[in-house]
Amino acid sequence: MTMAIDPKTASNLSFVLNKPLDVGFVDRPAPTLQSEHDVLVAVNYTGICGSDVHYWQHGAIGHYVVKDPMILGHESAGTVVQVGSAVTGLAAGDRIALEPGYPCRRCGPCLGGKYNLCPEMRFAATPPYDGTLTGFWTAPADFCYKLPDGVSLQEGALIEPLAVAVHIVRQAAVAPGQSVVVMGAGPVGLLCAAVARAFGATTVVSVDIVESKLDFAKAFCSSHTYVSQRVPAEENAANIRKLAGLPNGADVVIDASGAEPSIQTCLHTVRNGGTYVQGGMGKDNITFPIMAMCLKEVTAKGSFRYGSGDYTLAIQLVASGKVEVKKLISEVVEFKNAEKAFEKVKQGEVIKILIGGPNEQVA
Repeated sequence: MTMAIDPKTASNLSFVLNKPLDVGFVDRPAPTLQSEHDVLVAVNYTGICGSDVHYWQHGAIGHYVVKDPMILGHESAGTVVQVGSAVTGLAAGDRIALEPGYPCRRCGPCLGGKYNLCPEMRFAATPPYDGTLTGFWTAPADFCYKLPDGVSLQEGALIEPLAVAVHIVRQAAVAPGQSVVVMGAGPVGLLCAAVARAFGATTVVSVDIVESKLDFAKAFCSSHTYVSQRVPAEENAANIRKLAGLPNGADVVIDASGAEPSIQTCLHTVRNGGTYVQGGMGKDNITFPIMAMCLKEVTAKGSFRYGSGDYTLAIQLVASGKVEVKKLISEVVEFKNAEKAFEKVKQGEVIKILIGGPNEQVA
């Protein structure tokens, strides 16, 4: 089963990282179905994640090192063009959001419902695996999520970062009536704040060092915003608590920045017995206020990517209008302008920029 676009004749131009600061376009052969349970997808739109920019700039994240040319990108939405013989839930022409990581399905974490922690995870644009800034992509059908009629393909490309935020907020177990402080007002931080509001949090504070980001956060979802100062973490925390009317601290604090001062401020902002979730990635080792965590008996959790149900809930939040991800889209560019798009993200000129696929007509 195929639609009008034919992978045999359409472009499979790919945006490839050769080494740090060296990217280019390579016309690669279109992939073919490797399993009766797979689908072939024409990629319509792809967003740029901070990890993509980091690989572009440095060629590595932790022990993941780019040793061979690698296609970048993993925040994508596309259109199914072919389905395997065993696929029943999707058909050619369906518009889908791509979940870009595929676990082994057999290890302890997978069988225990934590497939995001699978040690054999094959994740797009994480060495040695290619990403989705390309014309066509094959994926297991159950990791492709059909978009409702009211959700656009551009919104579909933001389901991936929204699923990250959903996972973080679910890790925090945010409940109606609670207070939540989110450190960082980048895309994931903004989406964490929006999901917290959708979960029923009545006080949601966004914290950042860039005032323009906070202006957007206030209009987007946050009840309060705070410009972090170059003062001790305890002082910033006291200012946040006073601003939001939380003398005893916040029920939940989320760090979506990875910045050491923000992480320190989190532990001085959370209430006794509250919850702290680390969603942002930063330096391997930092100075951490362990005494504050112990004395407050804080529940501390990490959060990594997304797991079972996160994509489905993310799509429901967009479809219901509870999280308006389209407001985060600053610009949509043609595939040929991919490197310029990366530059804009690096310079902080956009909230979220989308790159049209090589076969996509960008208005």
